[in-house]
Amino acid sequence: MRISTQMMYEQNMRGVTNAQSKWLAYGEQMSTGQRVNRPSDDPIAASQAVVISQAQAQNSQYATARTFATQKVSLEESVLSQVTTAITGAQSVIVEAGSGSLSDDDRASIATKLQGYRDQLLNLANSTDGNGRYIFGGYKTESQPYDSTGTYSGGSQEITQQVDASRSMVIAHTGDQVFNSITSNATKEPIDPATGLPGTQETDVFKMLDSAIAALNTPVAGDETAKDAAQAIVDKTSRGLGNSLNNVLSVRSELGTQLDELDTLDSLGDDRSLALTQQKSDLIDVDWNSVISSYTMQQAALQASYKAFTDMQGLSLFQMNS
Repeated sequence: MRISTQMMYEQNMRGVTNAQSKWLAYGEQMSTGQRVNRPSDDPIAASQAVVISQAQAQNSQYATARTFATQKVSLEESVLSQVTTAITGAQSVIVEAGSGSLSDDDRASIATKLQGYRDQLLNLANSTDGNGRYIFGGYKTESQPYDSTGTYSGGSQEITQQVDASRSMVIAHTGDQVFNSITSNATKEPIDPATGLPGTQETDVFKMLDSAIAALNTPVAGDETAKDAAQAIVDKTSRGLGNSLNNVLSVRSELGTQLDELDTLDSLGDDRSLALTQQKSDLIDVDWNSVISSYTMQQAALQASYKAFTDMQGLSLFQMNS
């Protein structure tokens, strides 16, 4: 077999080119800190890294969702804390109204106090967040849920938020659930002698207060029948406010549990983020000891290839015959 000058030239050029390509590849790994810079570097690792990147993006989205949920739940709990104070204040006024020695003027004065708590509760029921959206309107956040009469016109469904892959939670209750409901273990109304059944139970806190205010503003001096009827309304309102308070406390308990759960999910999300980052690093990041060693060795090999190429040029038949 004849070995031509052209063949030797091409072989040496290939050796130099290959050595230079490997040296540049190690240099790129050192500059980027990644062993896999394109799918062709390691197709399997590259495809697995894509899957991990998608998991990281999803985990980040859930972290953002939890931040939003925490803000919403914390805001509702703060408002309900004020609602609790207002209902407790109204209860104390109702106890005062139960005294049988009150004059009509005293009763009217108590009605005024009760009206103040009623207006305070209505204002709280129409609370908004920092963006002007109504907290207790369900998904109808753009319109005021309660009118001046205390009639609810908000949404019928509470707002939920997906806060993790398998967890969705309520982050905003409707006004109906807070102000127009009572718990299953609420105090029952006394038995009605005429029917033998418990009396009709009021669940709307605004109707409770309105009925008591109207009864207290009605003069009863000298009319025992009217006084007894008014007292019955006051007593019913007292029971109703107790039931409403228990309902609000129940919602607050749920919110507190959710805040604790969000903290736990945040902690788990942080751990998941660290694990995913480590998995991705194991797949595509460089082993610095290995790549520096390989870079140095390849640099020496490249220099040797340059020298061999230069020396081989001196073996040209043209130069040997000159």
